[in-house]
Amino acid sequence: MDTHALTALSPLDGRYAGKLAGLRWLASEAGLIRHRVRVEVAWFKALAAEPAFTALPRLSREDREYLDRLAEDFGEDDAAAVKAIERTTNHDVKAVEYWLKERLGERESLQPYTEYIHFACTSEDINNLAWALIIRRSVVEELDPLLAQIDRRLAALSKDTADMPMLSRTHGQTASPTTLGKELANVVFRLRRQRRSLDQVEITGKINGAVGNFNAHLAACPGVDWPALARDFVEDLGLVWNPYTTQIEPHDMIAEAAHALMRINTVLLDFARDAWGYVSLGYFRQKLVEGEVGSSTMPHKVNPIDFENGEGNLGLANSLLGHLAGKLPISRFQRDLTDSTVQRSLGSAFGYCSLAWQSILKGLDRIAPDEQRLSDDLERAWEVLAEAVQTVMRLHGVPEPYEKLKALTRGRGIDRERLREFIAGLDIPEPDRERLMQLTPSSYIGNAARMAHDIDRYV
Repeated sequence: MDTHALTALSPLDGRYAGKLAGLRWLASEAGLIRHRVRVEVAWFKALAAEPAFTALPRLSREDREYLDRLAEDFGEDDAAAVKAIERTTNHDVKAVEYWLKERLGERESLQPYTEYIHFACTSEDINNLAWALIIRRSVVEELDPLLAQIDRRLAALSKDTADMPMLSRTHGQTASPTTLGKELANVVFRLRRQRRSLDQVEITGKINGAVGNFNAHLAACPGVDWPALARDFVEDLGLVWNPYTTQIEPHDMIAEAAHALMRINTVLLDFARDAWGYVSLGYFRQKLVEGEVGSSTMPHKVNPIDFENGEGNLGLANSLLGHLAGKLPISRFQRDLTDSTVQRSLGSAFGYCSLAWQSILKGLDRIAPDEQRLSDDLERAWEVLAEAVQTVMRLHGVPEPYEKLKALTRGRGIDRERLREFIAGLDIPEPDRERLMQLTPSSYIGNAARMAHDIDRYV
């Protein structure tokens, strides 16, 4: 860890910096500048390729390649150069424009056309598209692959433990048994559903001028079909065109993505707390790591720190995502600057998501089911069969079945012999009596095992 990491105000750029390198290059200040450059270059090329825009000639292949390199090879030194210009302009997008004009001025064939950089654009034309690209790439390249890993790990563990009976604990108390695999399958199903919601968010963008009406565009070049050009341009960037905006793209899609991520995080938070609880109950053993310390004073401790770390970072992520979703779609009149300020924390929200998901993956890799402990707990919980017995009694018209089982079992433990004695005295058909006699807590699992095995059928 270098000095900068030790003195970083945010743990994302300090303690956890090594885990977030990909996101930092995408969603940092340097990443934002790089994507602005990409949008500005793409717009310049789109104008040159538009037949009705005669002021800018078609570009040669060499000029197009030169422009592409400005965007593709944009590095930290280039970002620093843009920031140096910004110290004079006090305007971040204008600094990008000036930097690009300098680069075009260095090439003789492009030097006459430097004023067509940022032509008819407002800063938000560039910013909304840059952020849209950052959001799409952050999800596709950094976040969803982590979710895919969690899905694979949980699905595999679910199938491995599909037939492993486990005592349920509704309200924290003993309840009808399930299997460990079925409980994990529940998480897989929920997670896949929310991942689909994230995948279905349309990442939108606009490039229509100061208040969304192509005012300057039409004043300068009324013969160009600017809405058609804007649509093609946005779609060529891999985004969905939004034709109706004020000065800003209204950020509804950011709210949609934030809410989708929040729901994913809520599913994983629920799982992290349950996993923590199962470790506490002994249902999961934790794998020992040589040299690791669990407590500064209690040598025996092996703590579920990865699930705790995940839970903490999920909370931070959802706090930021909730603010982004609630604030960004609201802007005074045709725009105010609060959105620009808030959007700069998108990378932090993604960073806390990534950290949390990495911690949960690490936690999953460090646990193993303790089948004996699961079995021992079930053996001490014969009272959970009261549900099955009273339901069969109902089927055959035995009076007050629920009340009789309540008197036998509520708030007190019973063993196999006492339950079998009760079943033996029931006035029910012999086949049903024998079936109840053979029932044990570990066999009373309904279709839990099949559900766990069949999880991929419900994708």
